[in-house]
Amino acid sequence: MTKIKFGTDGWRAIIAKEYTVDNVIRVTEGTAKWMQQNNYSKVVIGHDCRFGGQMFAQTAAQVFGAYNIKVNLAKGFVSTPMVSLGVVKTKSDLGVVITASHNPPSYNGFKLKSAYGGPTIPIHIAEVEDVLPDAVMSGLPSLDEMFENGLLNYIDLETIYIDHVKTNFDLDMIKKADVKVAYDAMYGAGQRAMQMILPDAVLLHCDDDPSFKGQAPEPIHRNLGELSELIKNDPKIALGIANDGDADRIGMYDEDGKFVDSHHILLLLLLYMYKYKNKTGKVVITFSVTDKMKKLANLFGLECVVTKIGFKYIAEIMTQEEVLVGGEESGGLAVAGHIPERDGIWIGLLILEFMAKTGKSLKELIKEVYDLVGPFSFDRDDLHIKEEQKQAIINTCKTAPYKKLGSYEVQKIETTDGFKFYLSDDEWVMIRPSGTEPVLRVYAQAPTMEGVRALLAATHETLSAVNV
Repeated sequence: MTKIKFGTDGWRAIIAKEYTVDNVIRVTEGTAKWMQQNNYSKVVIGHDCRFGGQMFAQTAAQVFGAYNIKVNLAKGFVSTPMVSLGVVKTKSDLGVVITASHNPPSYNGFKLKSAYGGPTIPIHIAEVEDVLPDAVMSGLPSLDEMFENGLLNYIDLETIYIDHVKTNFDLDMIKKADVKVAYDAMYGAGQRAMQMILPDAVLLHCDDDPSFKGQAPEPIHRNLGELSELIKNDPKIALGIANDGDADRIGMYDEDGKFVDSHHILLLLLLYMYKYKNKTGKVVITFSVTDKMKKLANLFGLECVVTKIGFKYIAEIMTQEEVLVGGEESGGLAVAGHIPERDGIWIGLLILEFMAKTGKSLKELIKEVYDLVGPFSFDRDDLHIKEEQKQAIINTCKTAPYKKLGSYEVQKIETTDGFKFYLSDDEWVMIRPSGTEPVLRVYAQAPTMEGVRALLAATHETLSAVNV
């Protein structure tokens, strides 16, 4: 049988290859066994817009039913944060999301969410993996049988989520501020909710299309050219928001159609939460996030903690301590006052609220950040190379770390999760294999985008010389 292994954020595999009904039964049975071992008896299940989502979600529900675990099953597709919030609102013990997040359309996945409304912590994931069966169980109850026996309830997670938004945001104030928004759902699970929350927004790709038109629904600039052009051609649009397939990540554009990456959004969130909303707490970021966050936290007298890559590490801290802002380079961001979960819709609304309350444009707010920490640019390349080449590069980083990347001298190296090469106070390159896709990621920061691209070009040249 296929070995099922949870990565940075859940188990993901290619549909009809490793991601099959049989393997969904196996991973769900392991989860059900773990729940029984911990005396858990209630689960929330949802799926996003991917192919087969409803079928896989229903299959998981039947497995839980076989273990006498009560299931709250979402009606239609929902975002990951909707499932996480649903776990909290229904006082359930666990949440399951059938999603591969930002991965290409050929993938699907299986995420676990804990009772506090965020990713299940690593130690519990390991415990689930330890009890995954090799065989496929049979004799599953039908959904009708489960419903009749009180083991199945159909739940409207989207309405629960929208009501929660209305309670926490002054949508009338935002509407009166008249900040025109363009929203790109990337054919993902945030499409209906955003149409209801921001009915005047200009919409892109808000259709139910499991193929995502062949494009991985990851909200990064190279995937969002249509949104950027839309903003450039409409001078009234002041903000662009994009979400990934399960709407837990965010991409953003300013009024010029210029991409605003997660590093800048994190800095904006920290500025807003501390300076304008007068809130305090820890700042928690993953290893690939800009060091400018440490600088701003220090200016505000706040502790900044750096974790390994993966929002689950941030969420674990958020359940134990007061965290003001937490986030990762890949667009998964969280703030105090909401569940300890990355939420692309929530973060988009928070930045929109920041603009509405201050009357400032996104560019003006970013300038306010730059006045405090200095300007910078960032980019990331994903290298689709052979596994042998990837492993050879990682081995070189481990055993004989680069002292130069092209003509750039390496000043110091950090290895919290991957390999971060500092070339100056404001320039660094990071090399790390993805935890969710078969690619090698190369990240870079410099004062300008031209400098970033020069760094990445030098790094590519150095990596290409590695012998397999």
